Amino acid sequence: MSSTLVTEESAFIDRRDPYASADGQGRERRQFVNSHEELSPDAAELARAIDTYKLSHRRRFINFEEMLSIVKSLGYSR
Repeated sequence: MSSTLVTEESAFIDRRDPYASADGQGRERRQFVNSHEELSPDAAELARAIDTYKLSHRRRFINFEEMLSIVKSLGYSR
């Protein structure tokens, strides 16, 4: 007794690739929604700067040195 498995050919979409999506548009999947509207203006500016850094450097988490460089880039000095 033999059984045959019939499958349909379909295009494989690698979901790990940010540029390979069903609609052809590369979009970033984010873990959390943008919740910066409830922050003070200064805190929201820092949050946006951190998000921008993480996106441009393809980092999910940053270390303290990276945080310090972001804060200094916003004009902080001792």
